[in-house]
Amino acid sequence: MARLRSDQPFIHPECQITGSSFGEFVEIGAGTRVANSTFGDYSYCDRTCDIANAEIGKFANIASFTRIGATDHPMEKASLHHFLYRSADYWDDAEDDAEWFEYRASRVTRIGHDTWIGHAAIIKPEVTIGNGAVIASGAVVTKDVAPYNIVGGVTAVPIRGRYPKGVAERMMTLAWWDWDNARLRAALPDFRSLNAEAFLEKYETA
Repeated sequence: MARLRSDQPFIHPECQITGSSFGEFVEIGAGTRVANSTFGDYSYCDRTCDIANAEIGKFANIASFTRIGATDHPMEKASLHHFLYRSADYWDDAEDDAEWFEYRASRVTRIGHDTWIGHAAIIKPEVTIGNGAVIASGAVVTKDVAPYNIVGGVTAVPIRGRYPKGVAERMMTLAWWDWDNARLRAALPDFRSLNAEAFLEKYETA
């Protein structure tokens, strides 16, 4: 019996999930916090991730201890501290700053299809990670990453393309991540055995 299902996500123990939705065959690792986010079909995250205000595409591979949509403090104000916006925690007669939380929620991070986010990477708000991109372990990503690029470092910079440009463009056109479950299963031997270019040659005209 397959462990992952189309009708509900597999959520491991001690997760905190708020205001979020999940596609088919999604898995959320133990101890992870997901807030105000969406996960596309087949995407997963490993243990102890912190994901907020994010739109995650299909087949995203998110390693443990990753932070996506890492929130900011109000640096332009007199203080950075929680008491400015989580004020009800400190005074009975004060309300939280709803406008600040709305602003945070509006700063969406977007993760493309078939991406790999390495262990302990940090991706800042309003960053877009293109389809097929790879984020190295420990990277801090503050700028958009083009499709099928590999980036790393603090702050992250391009390392190389995952595929040659022409192959990447053809893979974007093929968009195999939109195939249904039965077609994916039928193509599984080729996903396993063929390199990207051979796979494209077989399926571009299929």
